[in-house]
Amino acid sequence: MNLADRSDASAAGVVQHVALNIRRIGRVAGAEIPGLDLSKPFGDDVRDAILAALNEHHVLSFPDQNLTDEEQTAFTMRFGEIEGHVAHDHDGKPFPVVHVVSNLDPSGKPTATPRSHGNYFWHSDKSYHDIPSLATILYAIEVPPYGGATQFANMQMAYDELLPEMKEIIEGLNVVHSWEQSRRNSMNKPATQEQIDARPPVTHPIVRTHPDTGKKGVYIGVHASHIDGMEWHEGREILYRLTDLVTQPRFIYTHEWKKNELVMWDNRCLMHRATGDFPQDVYPRVLHRTVIRGTKPY
Repeated sequence: MNLADRSDASAAGVVQHVALNIRRIGRVAGAEIPGLDLSKPFGDDVRDAILAALNEHHVLSFPDQNLTDEEQTAFTMRFGEIEGHVAHDHDGKPFPVVHVVSNLDPSGKPTATPRSHGNYFWHSDKSYHDIPSLATILYAIEVPPYGGATQFANMQMAYDELLPEMKEIIEGLNVVHSWEQSRRNSMNKPATQEQIDARPPVTHPIVRTHPDTGKKGVYIGVHASHIDGMEWHEGREILYRLTDLVTQPRFIYTHEWKKNELVMWDNRCLMHRATGDFPQDVYPRVLHRTVIRGTKPY
C-alpha cells in the first residue's frame, strides 16, 4: 500500500514525501515497512503515513536500521512526548529514556534468571500511569538464533468476539491499575515506597475506545489490580476469565525478531508479552526501548 506517491528531500535533508512499501506480515496484526532509514529526519507526511499504518496494522516493523540512542530518541519524539520509566536498573538508578531490555546480568552475561521477568506476562505498557503510553518502540541490538519472540494480542478483535453476556458484564466497569500490584502479580521484587509514591494506583475503563479509530477494545493486563467498586475476589475472577478469553491463539500475532530491526506497536489496542523459549543463559537478547506518552483512556 502506498501512502504517498513521490520521494524527495528538502535542502535541510528532511524527507518530506516517500512511497511507503507496507507489507502485511500477520493476520491479527503486523506490517513491515522496508526501505525507510529512521536515522534521518522526516517530515509530517511520513510521520502521518506511519501513524495511519499503525492504526491499521497495530505492529510495525522497520528492518535493517542502524540507530544510535540519540537517533532512536529523535524518531520517538516525532510521534509525541517521550515517556520516562519508574523501574530501576541493577544499580538502583531510574532507567534512562532509552533503556535496555535484556536477559543480561550485571556483568553483561546472559542469564536464565534476569533482573525482572514482568515482560513475560500479558500487559499494555504503562497502564499504571494516569496517562498511559500511545506506543512502545524496541530496537533489536542482539537476538537469539531462535525463540525470544514477542507476542501481541489484538484487544479490539478479541472484544468484537466476546459473547454479548460478557460484554454486558464488563460494560461500564473500571479497573484499578497499580505498579505495586503489578510487581506482586508478576512475582517480582516488591515496589519501593519511592516507586509507589511516584506511581500511585489509577483507574481506567475495562472497555477502552481507541482515540484515533473509535474502535473498542479490552484494556487489562498484569498491571491490573482489581475492579473498582467490586469485591476483590469477584473482580479478580472476572479479570482472570477475561484474560483467558482475549489471549486465545486466534487473537495473537507472534513476532520473530531480526537484528537491527525496529518495531513500534500500539499499546491502546494491544497486549503483549515476551517469550522465553530459548537458552537464556547462552544467547543474549538485547533491545533498546523508548515509549511515547499517549492520552487518558476513555
